[in-house]
Amino acid sequence: MPLMRHLIATVALLLCATATRAAVPIYGYKVVNAYPHDTSAYTEGLFYRGGYLYESTGEIGESSVRKVQLETGKVVQRHDVPSPYFGEGIVDWKNRLIQLTWKSGTGFVYDLEGFKLRHTFSYPGEGWALTRDSRQLYMSDGSAVLRILDPDSLATTGSIMVMDDGVPVTNLNELEWVNGEIYANIWLTDRIARIDPTSGHVLGWIDLTGLFDVNRLAEPGEDVLNGIAWDAVHDRLFVTGKRWPQLFEIKLVKKPGR
Repeated sequence: MPLMRHLIATVALLLCATATRAAVPIYGYKVVNAYPHDTSAYTEGLFYRGGYLYESTGEIGESSVRKVQLETGKVVQRHDVPSPYFGEGIVDWKNRLIQLTWKSGTGFVYDLEGFKLRHTFSYPGEGWALTRDSRQLYMSDGSAVLRILDPDSLATTGSIMVMDDGVPVTNLNELEWVNGEIYANIWLTDRIARIDPTSGHVLGWIDLTGLFDVNRLAEPGEDVLNGIAWDAVHDRLFVTGKRWPQLFEIKLVKKPGR
């Protein structure tokens, strides 16, 4: 009987694990609007604030921070990042804009209005992306770990291991805080992970396959999906990609379970 009870318990655990995996939802999308996007913008960071998109672009010698009109795609304000820095993710905090660079271990803090450089800061490893809630910043570095930063000192105060069914999710790239979750582009894929910032568990996947045909671009291997922005006031979700000619407003549509 003890052996039978053990077998029953084991089967129950396996069934529970299977149910948990099946419960992780997958979302497709419906395109609500499409807006022009600068095809010279190698998008690394993106957020929405006060009616404008703020965008960080990469590549050495081409990196920039931009303020962009949503409806027209017109760049109304721009700061060029000097070589040898490769611009990466950005986030706003109060009246500041904070930008990472890829492999230089150096970040920049600007005035949000005017993009005047206030100071620089340092961090170990690579810098990929930033987002925030009302208390702290979250930073990706290409691994399965999100760093938690103090928004004033920019010191690391903690970390989150991102897991999907017990498996680390690597290549976490551009980030966005959406209704209490962290959305993360998965580099070189058409997927966005919806992450619980407390546990690090993936709550769902967004599959954006077919949103844009990257074969229309000059370098389809590199100019992939990257860039998420959230308009919390009007409940609008925006996505784009590197050098894509369009930025899309989408609504999520739940798919059948895995």
